[in-house]
Amino acid sequence: MSLTINEQIIKLKEIIEPIKICMFTTLDDKNRINSRPMTTIKIAPDGDIWFFTNDYSEAIHDVSKDNTVDLIYSHPGQNSYAHIRGSSTVVLSKEKIKELWHPMLKAWFPLGMDDPKLCLIKVAMKEASYWNAGSNKMINFFNILKAIATREIYDDGEHGKIKVK
Repeated sequence: MSLTINEQIIKLKEIIEPIKICMFTTLDDKNRINSRPMTTIKIAPDGDIWFFTNDYSEAIHDVSKDNTVDLIYSHPGQNSYAHIRGSSTVVLSKEKIKELWHPMLKAWFPLGMDDPKLCLIKVAMKEASYWNAGSNKMINFFNILKAIATREIYDDGEHGKIKVK
């Protein structure tokens, strides 16, 4: 049974929302890979993913040259992983900042929503892959041993690919 695009996005959200932190990956001026941890603020129903950042950050510098980004999510304890590729847009909308603001962000933006360096990055998902074994390490280890003993191929869980935009 194949899932609709909306069902696939919901499945992806279920995997990445508990993770929160991703490696936000860009290319620099010399086409070298740059990755930095960033907190996912919101995953919209259409698959857009939102981040707060500093308007003068390395991420903003990189996406101003090439707006393609890769987001890598990993939760080994839950055996959940995702890779998202999309195009980024810098958003300066005060209304959107107010909508997505959380008081914990004051640790990075002491002036709050009025911080002049505060901006958003919206990543419009183009494609994604996800892996979700859905079991703890002990159960997975037991299933690996069972596959070896029965000479069957180990079923490492659910895997999906999404093409959005």
